Amino acid sequence: MSEQDRIDALEAQDDQPVVRPEQGPSLPRRAILKGGLGAAVTGFLAAPLAGCDGGVSSSSSKPAMPAIGFTPLPVQTDMTFDRVAVPQGYTARVLFAWGDPIRMGAPAWRSDASNDWRDQLQQAGDNHDGMHFFPFDHAPNEHGLLVINHEKVALTFLHPQGPTFTRDANGRRQRPEAEVKKEQAAHGVSVIEVRKGEDGQWQRVMDSRYNRRITGMTAMTLRGPAAGTDALKTVSDPAGTTVLGTIANCAMGFTPWGTYLTCEENWPNYFVNRDRDDYRQRVAHQRYRLSQGDNSKYFAWESVDPRFDATPYPEQPHGGHVNEPNRFGWVVEIDPFDPDSTPIKRTAMGRLVRECATPSVGPDGRMAFYFGDDTRGEYLYKFVPAGRYQPDDRKANRHLLDDGTLYVGVFGDRGKGQWKPLVFGEGPLTEANGFNDQAQVLIEARRAADLLGATTMDRPEWVAVKPDNREVYVTLTNNDQRGRRDDQPINSANPRWDNQHGHILRWREQGDDPTATTFQWELFLLAGYPQTADVPANQIGTIQGDIFSSPDGLWFDPEGRLWIETDYDEDSPDHRAMGTNQLLCANPYSGEVKRFLVGPKGCEVTGITGTPDGTTLWINIQHPTLSFPASDGVTRPRSATVVITRDDGGEIGS
Repeated sequence: MSEQDRIDALEAQDDQPVVRPEQGPSLPRRAILKGGLGAAVTGFLAAPLAGCDGGVSSSSSKPAMPAIGFTPLPVQTDMTFDRVAVPQGYTARVLFAWGDPIRMGAPAWRSDASNDWRDQLQQAGDNHDGMHFFPFDHAPNEHGLLVINHEKVALTFLHPQGPTFTRDANGRRQRPEAEVKKEQAAHGVSVIEVRKGEDGQWQRVMDSRYNRRITGMTAMTLRGPAAGTDALKTVSDPAGTTVLGTIANCAMGFTPWGTYLTCEENWPNYFVNRDRDDYRQRVAHQRYRLSQGDNSKYFAWESVDPRFDATPYPEQPHGGHVNEPNRFGWVVEIDPFDPDSTPIKRTAMGRLVRECATPSVGPDGRMAFYFGDDTRGEYLYKFVPAGRYQPDDRKANRHLLDDGTLYVGVFGDRGKGQWKPLVFGEGPLTEANGFNDQAQVLIEARRAADLLGATTMDRPEWVAVKPDNREVYVTLTNNDQRGRRDDQPINSANPRWDNQHGHILRWREQGDDPTATTFQWELFLLAGYPQTADVPANQIGTIQGDIFSSPDGLWFDPEGRLWIETDYDEDSPDHRAMGTNQLLCANPYSGEVKRFLVGPKGCEVTGITGTPDGTTLWINIQHPTLSFPASDGVTRPRSATVVITRDDGGEIGS
């Protein structure tokens, strides 16, 4: 079907707005009769989806959600802005910044960045991202563990004079070993204990036994169907059961039994396969877009650490490190309450460029975990464990993630959706199509999803589950290739050509059962600008309230408010009027959106969690470019975790 035919077919469905490349919004006829785009969207968002079994919508069985009570901030278009701003009556304070010592006695951060890799192993990592608060039972709103991802490093600031790159005789980039080790040490996860002091301010507990760094050097166990198979064996790990490090830790999840799930996102950028012929035929490399040529994309770690050179060397056992990339892209389960525990990579959950692992738990203990594969034109997945969560037996839950079914989403016409299982021997996932066992299906999950006809999505990122009814929301951040490439045509769930600003979808599983294989979906909102004569058609949004672009982080607070974090290039002409990146609050019943926070120049606002009573909120400021958090115009910028409270001690957002 051509792009034009697909657009015409979608319009004929009379239920989804579609944006043509050359025109403005083409709306269903009934929407036009109601009075245009604003009226159509208002009706569309008036209430959450009814349960797909024909049950009553949660809006008729639950009291109205508390109002969004703060006075919203304007966009911040001053590109010298170098702090975090929140509404009047709120305070935002930096709690934990890159280089801060992880525990008492660890080296202090030096403002000239002269700390070496040994220091960095004992300090906060860089580029804070997803995080979760694990409260202590004795004081759940005042004391607990904060677990924080460190996605990547800002090379310009991590080293005193920036990174050192040289060239060898073959023209390949070379790096000093000390710099590479510091970069690996700045990746991973931090676990810190936090509590409210007598003055009501959140403080770190520096002598806590729980304080811990997990890095790109930490030994981890591989478990599940792929562990120990030939595809996970390397010259340094012939058993295929132990791997060093976790990297590219973007968003996250957690389990109801109190463990943290860190997700490995842009790991392909760290590897190189210099054998172009081998790369083309090795699906486990090509389909995940490993670097080719002389070096990996960013850091050239392979010049120091041979694990990141995935070029096959036949003279070495298992082809050298050709399988090392297969050992990344997994969900890593960490027990924050056991500082001596070994992190576990759970291969049953599939290998992706994964953004999150958001849980949904039914009343009978059946569960699902939702994932976005954060690349343009990739897919949405969920994993359903074979066993059930047992609230009174933490030990029985410990390895529930080793056995279950991985599904990929098909978002069909008229809001109908289906989860298709990635199971060896079922449908096209057979030897005839190059799959030999379940381990290969999981390692090559993208290719398996291709064969199942999954719906290409506009960079699926964070997933949030509404606490009262298990309604699921996902951010589709943007996709400037949508409609430009034959493999990424317009579809009903991604209706906008050259999608610069992204959108948010939501769905309800059949019977509100997280393990269901069918669901009903709808468009929550299109991000972008209000409709005016000078706004291109593909940049017009449907936001009721404060505008934003490129939704990324997503989280429901205890009262059901939906918090949205953004990640766009504020210097781009398409985004300049949006100002710096933002944190917004949305009412999922009415669709109202209010801007709560604006961040410093160059940052992404990401990583969000809070206390059970909603009186404390934590967010992360990633890769600021001026001098935040010092904001003195001199000190090098540092990613940081920020704690937000209301001055009167009340609930955030109410």
